[in-house]
This record gives sequence, structure tokens and C-alpha cells, in this order.
Amino acid sequence: MLSRTADHLYWMARYLERAETTARLLEVGARNALLPDPSGGYRNDWEAVLQAKGTLEEFKEKYGEPNQRNIETWLFFDAENPSSVLSCINAARENARVVRTALTAPVWDAINSAFQELKQLQRTERSKLMLSDLSEWTLRTCHLVRGCIQATQLRNDGYDFMGIGTSVERADNTARLIDVKYYVLLPSLSYVGSGLDQSQWALLLQSMTAQRAFNWTYTGEITAQKIAHLLILNRKFPRSLLSCVRWSCEHLDNIAENYQTGTRAQDVAHQLLDDLSRATVDDIFDEGLHEFLGRFMARNAGLAITVQDVYLHGMPA
Repeated sequence: MLSRTADHLYWMARYLERAETTARLLEVGARNALLPDPSGGYRNDWEAVLQAKGTLEEFKEKYGEPNQRNIETWLFFDAENPSSVLSCINAARENARVVRTALTAPVWDAINSAFQELKQLQRTERSKLMLSDLSEWTLRTCHLVRGCIQATQLRNDGYDFMGIGTSVERADNTARLIDVKYYVLLPSLSYVGSGLDQSQWALLLQSMTAQRAFNWTYTGEITAQKIAHLLILNRKFPRSLLSCVRWSCEHLDNIAENYQTGTRAQDVAHQLLDDLSRATVDDIFDEGLHEFLGRFMARNAGLAITVQDVYLHGMPA
């Protein structure tokens, strides 16, 4: 497969996953804004959402102080924000259009239909658009495209590059969603273990559609340790960091088998998987959840750069 084709498939998958996470973050912000603030002081959960996306400064330059209406516009409809749902869906569709012959008809139809529906949403009066409807539309669209990929794409190297794009992006996004809860949303460390703390952990589960998975897997009350285990180390949960890295390894192994040569990307991915497999929740909390997540995101970004260097910018090495 040409590097250019692989690059478009890889980024198509990444942009779809990024659009879904932006929608999930919007949902988290909206739900958290409904929680009472026991401190009685100033706490802006919408700023936390922007910090998680790394776009707080850009937002303030354009809109000023965060409020729900402006943040909805910035994160969903603003074409100047490269992480907005609009930008991500447009970019995914453009990447898909360039390599349309590498996609099955159902996959292309699903992406192109999403693009057309989004244009229709842009023309709709904003007062008629509920945030929950926008979030649900985004999640449903991304699920539909991925379902078509799973059901109809040949398991060749193109499928594996889409898989790597999805798993690398999902790992980064899961880490960011956990980080926004632990590091940004609590007013102070004195609230750790409080009712607010518990409510925010429960919200995090809801934002990742993980409540039922949690209830099936763990007994007793919701605790930070159990949720951290589910979202970081549980290999049965499809959005956990361990599951994402394991899938990256499997897709890279498939590509190496197809090309009959191993690569640095395989080594980087397997080293990350080995380290994550040996970690425990106690280790993670001893290090500090925020510090652990920051280190993981840096290593996951390193994997993405290596994949880009090895496969998408030249011949396999």
C-alpha cells in the first residue's frame, strides 16, 4: 500500500475518534455544570473541558470568558478550531474522499452522509439544537462508520492502518477524559472522597458509556480505584488504555507480517504494552494519577510519531 493511502486511512480514523471525544467532553461539561458547587466559590467546569482539549487560550482570544453557548459553538461548529466536531468530520470525509477506492461503499456512504447531515445542522437555527442532540448525533455517526468498517472492510493493511489510527487516538482521548476529572474539576484536594468527588467519577463513567461495564465488573460502591482500573488496566473494556495499546500492537503485528519485516513502531508499542500490563492501580496512585496520565500521553504520542515516521512518510524500516 502506498504511504499516502495509508496516511489518509490512518487520519480518517483518528479524526472520527477525535470528533466523538469532543462530543463526549461537551456532554461532561454540560452534566457537570448541573452539579452543585459545595465550595460556594467560583468554579468553571467549562474551562476544564477546554483545558482537556488544550484549546483554552485560543478560545479566550476569540470568545473571551467561557460560557456554554460559546463553548458549544467553539467545540461543535467552529471551523477555526481543528478539534471541533465540524472540523473533524470534514477532515475525516476529505481523507476518505481522497482514498475512496480503498473503502467499501457502506463506509464511504456513512461518512459522506454524516458530512451532508452536518451541513444541514449548520443551517438549522441554534435555538432549535440541544447540546444532548448534537452529542448523540456525533456518537451515533461515529459508531455507524466504525460499524461499517468492521462489517465490510477486507482485513488487509488498510484496515490495520485505520485500526492503528483509532486505537492511538482513543488511548489519548481516554487519558484526557480521566485527567479532566481528577486534575481539573475538583475545587481542592480536600474534596477527594467527598460526595462531589463520587458524583464526578460517576459522570466520567457516563461520559464514556461505561456505567454498565462497571456494574458488570465490580461490586460495591463506586471508588476512584475501581474506575481507574476499568479505564486504565481492564483489558475487557474497549476504551481502556491497556485495550487501546494492545490493539495498536495487534494491528502493527499484522502489518509487519504482511510486509514480512518488523519495525521500530512495533518495538515502541510492545514496550508500552509491557509496562502497562505490569502496572497496578496502587502504582498509578502512588505516582499520582495526573502524572501517570501525562507520562502515558507522551509515550502514546511518541508511538504515533514513530508510526508516522516509519509507515506514513516513507518505506517501512
